[in-house]
Amino acid sequence: MGRSLTTAKSTRKSATIEDELRKLRDELRHHDELYYVNDSPEISDSEYDAMLARLQELEAQHPELITPDSPTQRVGGRPAEGFPEVVHRRPMLSLENTYNIEELVAFDQRCQRLAEGRPVEYVVELKIDGVSISLLYEDDILARGVTRGDGRIGEEVTQNARTIRSVPLKLRAKNTPAPAIEVRGEVFIPRRVFERTNAEREEQGEPRFANPRNAAAGTLRQLDSKAVAKRRLDMFAYDLIAGERKPFATHWEALDWMEAAGFRVN
Repeated sequence: MGRSLTTAKSTRKSATIEDELRKLRDELRHHDELYYVNDSPEISDSEYDAMLARLQELEAQHPELITPDSPTQRVGGRPAEGFPEVVHRRPMLSLENTYNIEELVAFDQRCQRLAEGRPVEYVVELKIDGVSISLLYEDDILARGVTRGDGRIGEEVTQNARTIRSVPLKLRAKNTPAPAIEVRGEVFIPRRVFERTNAEREEQGEPRFANPRNAAAGTLRQLDSKAVAKRRLDMFAYDLIAGERKPFATHWEALDWMEAAGFRVN
């Protein structure tokens, strides 16, 4: 009887801890999205830090309950040996430039021919000059992050991708179009972070970064993910692939879905 009572108490305590862990993770994800995606924080940094500290404390006491999508897993350890190379399932192509109205008109004419009489609508997005990344999600959990590289082969930077707060570790959307999806986006360093970083480098006697693009690319390829986290990289999502196909009929639908899943789109 005494043994059964002890077991029951232990089970209730375990369930209570799991409930608190789940609640903390959900709240932290919510505030991450408000702060890093929507730019509209609801709580102070100290309140956020207190919640994160409590989560870290509980996970340290119960390491068997740590999940890969926990907010504590955004900053990992140093990879052992550089970055392994990964072949993209579909090449990551670069965008073409145009510098005059004649080239723009020619582009529209090509689109009209390809549409074969169907109506054509355009989506216009900001061109962010950073470094392209491919994010693989399996069963809604971030499984791998790979740089564009040469378009065919990139470097796996999963640990560094986890440090980017606008990259969801777990997708929020309920209608994921496939068990494994690929979200492609542009990682960049915000102007205010770039200016602050250069000021700090000057104070330490280090050379300034030439431009935000080089700073973003160099940061994403650092081996120390804790140093990457300090740079506060950001990301806009711009493409969605499910297997070998586009899961939606229009680009606008893909942007809508990615925004609903927790990504920043522009």
